[in-house]
Amino acid sequence: MYSFEMTSEQKMLVDTVHRYAEKELRSVYREAEETAAAPAAVIRTGWELGLLPAAIDAEYGGFGAYSALTSALYLEELGWGDVGVSLHLLAPNLFALPVALFGDKEQKAAWLPRFTTQDFPQASAALVEPVYQFDPNTLATTAQREGDSYIVQGVKTYVPLAAHAEVFLVYAQEKNRTQAFIVPTGAPGVQVGERVVMMGAHALPVYTVTLDGVVLPAANRLGGRRGIRMGRLLTVSRISAAALAVGQARAAYEYALKYAQERVAFGEPIAHRQSIAFMLANMAIEIEGVRLQVWEAAWRYDNRQDASKLARLAKQAADKMVLEVTDNAVQVLGGHGYIREHPVELWLRNGRGFAVWDGLIIG
Repeated sequence: MYSFEMTSEQKMLVDTVHRYAEKELRSVYREAEETAAAPAAVIRTGWELGLLPAAIDAEYGGFGAYSALTSALYLEELGWGDVGVSLHLLAPNLFALPVALFGDKEQKAAWLPRFTTQDFPQASAALVEPVYQFDPNTLATTAQREGDSYIVQGVKTYVPLAAHAEVFLVYAQEKNRTQAFIVPTGAPGVQVGERVVMMGAHALPVYTVTLDGVVLPAANRLGGRRGIRMGRLLTVSRISAAALAVGQARAAYEYALKYAQERVAFGEPIAHRQSIAFMLANMAIEIEGVRLQVWEAAWRYDNRQDASKLARLAKQAADKMVLEVTDNAVQVLGGHGYIREHPVELWLRNGRGFAVWDGLIIG
């Protein structure tokens, strides 16, 4: 059975990321939201923490190996700081981690060293499609093999940082299976469209990308002949997204609790009122429950056990929980919760996004 005690290395990492979230993310979250851009200095500082290189093998310039549990621990702290800027910071993971998990030796050697330097990588991934009831296992985007090449055709949306990316990892349907393809953004047929304005997380610029008959060498199919295991990748993504949601919910709960303890009405803090106290207690219970689901799914993944069901359940629970907790935080603040002076209105908008951000989060 898994342990609930963090190792000394994990504690150090969590403390480091929390300090970054408190000092950097919390100081710019409103600016980033209103300018719809993450400050470059904050992204640079976050990149220098080495979160992604720590998941890349030393053979390719990194200094660790991927751990879903360790990632879940630091993702919660990033979600506590600010979701929008964190998603911007995590965008290169969408390319690098699938390569680290499924790439063949040539692909790892060619691409992973680019994610262990001091410069923030200009790489992203294109999975989500503009269709009703999107399913990553049945994509409309297709990859057709012709000789030594693939022809990729389709439209993607919610592609992070697409306007400045140098390479995409594009997911497409090939013979009834979802596969991933390395696509240079300068390849003929790749068209980056207008920026998609989301309800929240404005610090993450996302775009529509059209792939019109893009011709790729067969070697650009991630994983070579073996390809990728989409179920395993979705498990990682769901654990990551759920962990980030726990962090966002925790931020909202802590803010609402502090407000309720300090806000005095009719001679006593509103936290003394039974309705408010019960609401806050339920928020704490829901957060803790989802956190434990995330940790168990991550532990199972790291120990090579089947974590797909647990990850799916954790993600579904997190989507519901983060929306309820952030909405309750707005309710605790009453009329103050609806105005810009307090961050809970932003956190509610961010909380609503987790249900539609499939494929945008891998940590």
